[in-house]
Amino acid sequence: MKLKIFIGSILLSLFLSGFRWETKPSIPLGIVTTIEKDSLIIASGFQLMGASVGKMIAPSLSEEKFKQNLKNIGKLKAKLYMCNVMFPGEMKIAGPKVNEARVLAYVDSLFQRAQQAKVSLIVLGSGAARRLPENYDVKKATTEFVLLCKKIAVIAAKYKVKIALENLQHTETNFINTVKSAAEVVRSVNHPNFKLNADIFHMRREQEPPQNIIDARDLLIHCEIAENDERTLPGIKGDDFTAYIQALKKAKYRGPVFVEAGSDYSDTQLAFCFQYLNRQIEQVYKN
Repeated sequence: MKLKIFIGSILLSLFLSGFRWETKPSIPLGIVTTIEKDSLIIASGFQLMGASVGKMIAPSLSEEKFKQNLKNIGKLKAKLYMCNVMFPGEMKIAGPKVNEARVLAYVDSLFQRAQQAKVSLIVLGSGAARRLPENYDVKKATTEFVLLCKKIAVIAAKYKVKIALENLQHTETNFINTVKSAAEVVRSVNHPNFKLNADIFHMRREQEPPQNIIDARDLLIHCEIAENDERTLPGIKGDDFTAYIQALKKAKYRGPVFVEAGSDYSDTQLAFCFQYLNRQIEQVYKN
């Protein structure tokens, strides 16, 4: 009885002093950065982080380096949820120079390490790896790419890893530049471990309408974002993402939204980014 009275008095005092409970965001927020910024990420409000395949789990890393990475990952306060840049630029995954055996051996090693690191998602952007030679038949390239991705997806399932195919603006690659075209590939692959990443930064650069997110609602498992002009953190320039967030809500998306911007920012800017982006999301999702 005395314990209940004590707890009640604490709650009352907190209420009277204007205390506000921290509520869980409608959408989990993450950021792509280096794991060395773990404490800063947590202090800013983010709970999830992403890092590059090359730095964390690439098959090219020595066993000693990978084991050290596993130890470092185990100490993180934020969760290392995803890795991006799935393929090195010199390993072609589309066009006439694809070495399928090499690609499949690479992803088997990669996904095995991802499983060990408890990284559940790999983003397939890799603009250089999928860039096509000039005048190469895009329809042919798409058919070949789908067949390769079907085989990659089977290996991903073996290691319980999911792949999120990313739309990339035309300045980064000349193949799969929109959410619409990425969704068409994902539908053709038709595998539960091969899904879609809607990168809102690239969508806006390509002037792609938010409706394409809604149209791909059944495929979407990941979303990334940054401001348009200089790929800055949300809030630095003050970009309004409302139309795209509304599309996410209409698509009934509940997965994470990851900030993928430059790394030259201050502690204050990162904390403001979390508040700024979360505020826009809450305004849409709470209405």
